[in-house]
Amino acid sequence: MSGISILLIIIVAFLAGIEGILDEFEFHQPLVACTLIGIVSGHPHEGIILGGTLQMMALGWANIGAAVAPDAALASVASAIIMVLGLNGGTVDTTKTISSAIAVAIPLSVAGLFLTMICRTIAIPIAHLQDQAAERADFKAIEMWQWVAICLQGIRIAIPAAALCFVPAKTVTGVLDMMPAWLSGGMTVGGGMVAAVGYAMVINMMATKEVWPFFIIGFCLAALNQLTLISLGLIGISIALIYIGLKEAAKSSGGNGGGGSGDPLGDIINDYK
Repeated sequence: MSGISILLIIIVAFLAGIEGILDEFEFHQPLVACTLIGIVSGHPHEGIILGGTLQMMALGWANIGAAVAPDAALASVASAIIMVLGLNGGTVDTTKTISSAIAVAIPLSVAGLFLTMICRTIAIPIAHLQDQAAERADFKAIEMWQWVAICLQGIRIAIPAAALCFVPAKTVTGVLDMMPAWLSGGMTVGGGMVAAVGYAMVINMMATKEVWPFFIIGFCLAALNQLTLISLGLIGISIALIYIGLKEAAKSSGGNGGGGSGDPLGDIINDYK
């Protein structure tokens, strides 16, 4: 890769690491990170495919209590770089390269948890330094240490990304070419299962009697070849507006005969008060 491409990839990796904490501009999401790396490296089409597949997997990742979700930022950035190196090395089997990148995303996401733990351990004394600055009413020092703590999260992704960028592309291609057919085929199947499992986790979390009708409608509409993604999106927006309108109408009329507020969960909570 050229020096400019490496620099841009490191910048994307740094922003992805920061967004893993800020969660504001979504640079850490696989679809965004992989697409950006694909664009700056000259492989936008493959980056979108990889990012879309990993995004399906990451949909089911969430921090619940003390359980920390796998690191989507490192998984996205590192797998995208590995894919780019494989493509730059002259491999002709694009599907195999993308499947291999998907396969390594899972262990990379777990490894990212270790790097996150290191950064958060370092952040402990930084929090104490901020407490001391607060006692002195030194707001500039508080803001400075805040930036230091946030940048640590970006550095934890930028450093591995920079190291991967300097791996010879021929080396990555050679490793991919040495894979037997049964292993590469298994990676392809596994990559498809990873996306399906992530989507199943999301369905499991949102499986309620109020949501299932919308899922069934979307599932049926997606099977129509004549409908584009834009038309599906417009249909989804229309259904959402209809639902909101009916909900507001039920709330204003007091529900069925004045027996509800239009919010079933709120009614249940109110009954316990």
